[in-house]
Amino acid sequence: MSDNNIEKDDFTGVETTGHEWDGIKELNNPAPRWWLIVLLISIVWAIGYWVVYPAWPTLSGDGERGGTKGKLGWTQYEQLKESQAEIVARRGAYLDRFNAASFDEIKDDEALYAFAVAGGASAFKDNCATCHGTGGSGSAGYPNLLDDDWLWGGDVDTIHETIRVGIRGEHDETRYSEMPAFGDMLNTKEISDISDYVLSFTSGSGYDGPGKELYEQQCAACHGMDGTGIRDFGAPNLADAIWFYGGSKGDIMSQIRRPKHGVMPAWAARLDESTIRQLAIYVHSLGGGEE
Repeated sequence: MSDNNIEKDDFTGVETTGHEWDGIKELNNPAPRWWLIVLLISIVWAIGYWVVYPAWPTLSGDGERGGTKGKLGWTQYEQLKESQAEIVARRGAYLDRFNAASFDEIKDDEALYAFAVAGGASAFKDNCATCHGTGGSGSAGYPNLLDDDWLWGGDVDTIHETIRVGIRGEHDETRYSEMPAFGDMLNTKEISDISDYVLSFTSGSGYDGPGKELYEQQCAACHGMDGTGIRDFGAPNLADAIWFYGGSKGDIMSQIRRPKHGVMPAWAARLDESTIRQLAIYVHSLGGGEE
């Protein structure tokens, strides 16, 4: 294009490229010098990166999962191994002390206690939260670990034993309790009367009907005359308004007639002793643990 045919924008005085779209003309502005410098630096940096680090996939398979190795021999997998080794080393410094300490000593050692709670929280989310909930609040048929209602006891030693051997599980020492199906022994009226008496423990109604005598004959041996339960048998407390399978009269009648029996696995077969101890301390720390 000759100088005579060069068109300049009237407003800016900059030459145009001759391209026009809907009346909008493209100005022939060069890229800013700083932008070109950054572009060149980026190109040089990229080439250097390709040489130093693994970057290009190849068919040789010589590099980590195939690809160029890079002059430094660095891989993200090696970096992960180093990071994990550092974590294991730091954890090991506490783990030896933790394994050698009693529960009372751990409780009195702020650092060890924090280590145990952190480890127990992680193990709880991986192994226990499915049934007990991420916060330990449980649900129908799954115990709430936040309250102070414990079938077998809520001190840390007892919690540890329960986690270790399970409940109605396959461990030789598993905790075992079973409520008989009274539907085979009592009629509907009798079961209804017992349910009314059981509900009176929390309602304060002063019930004194036939259900009281039936309860004393059939239920008191495990649940106690006052309904507070006997831990030696793993029998629930019926007088605290905390219900495992529901607290309505219909729920109670159903449980008396055909009781449900949950199962907790014995974690001794799945977790090491250190992890079980950390779990026990964490569960005890949730707020429902007993001294």
